[in-house]
Amino acid sequence: MTEPQPLDLPIDGQLDLHTFRPQEVRGLLHAYLDACRERDILEVRVIHGKGTGTLRRIVHSQLGRRDDVIAYRLAPDASGWGATLVTLAPNKT
Repeated sequence: MTEPQPLDLPIDGQLDLHTFRPQEVRGLLHAYLDACRERDILEVRVIHGKGTGTLRRIVHSQLGRRDDVIAYRLAPDASGWGATLVTLAPNKT
C-alpha cells in the first residue's frame, strides 16, 4: 500500500471537512489549528456540514481537549449547525 500524499490546504482560517472521512478529521483538525496559530489566525471557521452530526461531534470533542481553544460555537449565520467558529489563544512569544 502506498503512503498518502500530503495535502496542500490553504491556511486561511476556514477548514472544510466535507471531503474527509471521520477517522481523518482528528489529526487534520489539530494540524490545521496549529498552523493557524503559527500564522496568528485566531478566528477559524470549521465547516463540518449538518449530515448526521458525526463530524460536528468529532470536531467539538477535539476542540474541548485543546488548551489553546478559548471558545467555540455553532456559526450563527445561514450555515446553522453546519459550521463551528473557533477562537484560539495567541501564541506566547
